[in-house]
Amino acid sequence: MSNPQAEIPIVVLSGPTASGKTTIVKRLLQESPVKLIKAISATTRPIRNGEIDGQDYYFLTPEEFEERRKNNELLECEQVHGLGYWYGTLKSEVDRAAKEGGWPFLEIDVQGTLKLKEQFPQTMTLFVRTSSDEEYEKRIRDRGTESEEIIEKRLATIRKELELAEYYNHVIINDELDRAVNEIGTILKQREQEINAGRI
Repeated sequence: MSNPQAEIPIVVLSGPTASGKTTIVKRLLQESPVKLIKAISATTRPIRNGEIDGQDYYFLTPEEFEERRKNNELLECEQVHGLGYWYGTLKSEVDRAAKEGGWPFLEIDVQGTLKLKEQFPQTMTLFVRTSSDEEYEKRIRDRGTESEEIIEKRLATIRKELELAEYYNHVIINDELDRAVNEIGTILKQREQEINAGRI
């Protein structure tokens, strides 16, 4: 794969579950001051109600995912949430975004982000979180969709991910959606101006 960062940056947004990432991503794809092309992640987890294969994720069987991993078709991949499911970004997705003239925009987990940054140090990383740890448990329990065992596993993962926020370029508090979206938009616009000025 050619290095998509030769001319434009890869933008990564991540953060613990229940941080409001999905809503922020949808808003940014509509409102961002720079053109973002969302890279669709691949996963082995079951499809949820309302999700569309090839739009929300590429839903692969464990065997399909492993074959792509062996064939070096994944930019990054991780087994996350302690539930045995794999997530990853296909290299073809990043190339597609670059060819369409936008910035490749990835919504991936913390471990995947750190691995990606090792390969592409200029990756622009955004970490979204709530202002309090207690808010995470409230949001997860309010969903009412997961067992106590899974909730506890998710909370343990959240605590680990929050400890890694310091490795990101920017940490955004998402307690007020409009403010968080505007803050990220300002960050992206500033990066674009720096690129155009030849400072990056």
